[in-house]
Amino acid sequence: MLSNSTLSGAPIIYSFRRCPYAIRARLAIRVSGVRVALREVVLRDKPAALLLASAKATVPVLQLPDGRVLEQSLDIMRWALGQHDPQGWLCGQEQDEALALIALNDGSFKQALDRYKYAPRHPERPQSAWRDEAVELMLAPLNTRLADRPFLLRDTASLADMAIVPFIRQFAAVEPGWFGSAPFEPLRAWMKGIVSSELFDSVMSKFTPWQPGDAESFF
Repeated sequence: MLSNSTLSGAPIIYSFRRCPYAIRARLAIRVSGVRVALREVVLRDKPAALLLASAKATVPVLQLPDGRVLEQSLDIMRWALGQHDPQGWLCGQEQDEALALIALNDGSFKQALDRYKYAPRHPERPQSAWRDEAVELMLAPLNTRLADRPFLLRDTASLADMAIVPFIRQFAAVEPGWFGSAPFEPLRAWMKGIVSSELFDSVMSKFTPWQPGDAESFF
């Protein structure tokens, strides 16, 4: 059965505040101006409605009024920006380069980041080795890109910047002292500029975890 929100025409996004995939989906939804019902999920106690909408059962998941379900954060970003893209995050001539950067972020870099963040679970290498791998894969190349431009592809933010920055933020939080003293000033300035923005702040509000029967919180 469709929820009241779906029946009323508002898409529903199942989200978790700190998840970097969910953060980037919320960023695109917010900048697009599309109105959605946001359902905050407790990952250890996922609601049945989420499990019914998506067998994947991870966030974010976007349930559209026509019954379609988008289960990948990048698909959600592109759907939202396809409705309205006021800041021009999507740009045809840059899409191949943007998608290549995002694929690297979501693939080998995310794997190294997870091992760095949860190093006790991966004792086959010291934490510093996982950190160095992540730096070589992603941080150092991004820092080089940002040495002569304010954003990854151009002078304004693009899909690549907004899809990747939540993961760099997560990396920086593992060892803040190390990250703050590492030779990545352009990367730090780029990250700070985005995560301290009004847009980023607006998608990081705390929501009470959703339960069936709750009034919808529109985002």
